[in-house]
Amino acid sequence: MGFFDFGTIFFLIAAVVIFFQLRNVLGRRTGNERPPFDPYSASRTRDQDAAQKSENVVSLPRKRMPGETAAETYAAIDAFAKPDSDLNKGLRTIKDSDPSFDPKTFVDGAKMAYEMIVMAFADGDRKTLKNLLSREVYDSFAAAIGEREAKSEKIQSSFVGIDKVDVVAAEMKGSEAHITLRIVSELISATRDKVGAVIDGDPEKVAEVKDVWTFFRDTRSRDPNWKLVATEEED
Repeated sequence: MGFFDFGTIFFLIAAVVIFFQLRNVLGRRTGNERPPFDPYSASRTRDQDAAQKSENVVSLPRKRMPGETAAETYAAIDAFAKPDSDLNKGLRTIKDSDPSFDPKTFVDGAKMAYEMIVMAFADGDRKTLKNLLSREVYDSFAAAIGEREAKSEKIQSSFVGIDKVDVVAAEMKGSEAHITLRIVSELISATRDKVGAVIDGDPEKVAEVKDVWTFFRDTRSRDPNWKLVATEEED
C-alpha cells in the first residue's frame, strides 16, 4: 500500500511539472488569440478588406501638397517620357485625374496582363478574359473561341517572353484614361484540327509577334484595374 501511495505521489508531481512546462511553452489563452492560419480564408479576408476599403475611396482631381513643385509631382513621368513631348503631356493628364498613377507600375502590370490574355485566348478561358477585356473586345475574342470550338480546333501555345514594350500614346477621354502600348513578344503557337493535324503556325518554331494594344480605366471608378479596349497586330 505504501508503494502505491509513493507511485501516486510521483505521478502527481510529474503531471504538475509537465503542466507548468506546457504553459511556459504555449502560453495561456486570453481570448484575444488569432485563429489558425488558413491561406484560403486569409486570401478571402484580404480581398474583402480591400473591397471594403475601396468602397470608401472616391477619386478626386490631383491637388499638390503644400510646397510640392510640379517637378516633384511629375518626377516619375518625366523620368519615363521626355518632358514636353506629347506622351509626357498625356501621362501628366492621367496623373492629374489619378494621383496613384505611375507609368512604370502600369507597364509592369500590362506585361502580366498581356501574357494572361494571350494564354487565356489560346486555352479558351473565357472567365479570365472577361476580367481583363472591355465588353467589345471580349465579345470579339469569345466569338473567335466559339468558332474554333465549333470546328473542334485547338491552339497549342507556349509563351516564351516579352522582348520589348513601348508606350506610344496616352490621353484622357472624358474620365477615361487610355494608354497604347507597342508590344514585341515571342510565342510558340500552332492550331490543330480535330484529328490533331497542324493547320496554322508551327509547334516547333518560336515566332516574333508585334501587337499594338490599348488599355483603359475610368478614373472615377473604384476599380483600380485596367482593361484591354483595342488590339491591332503590327505587320
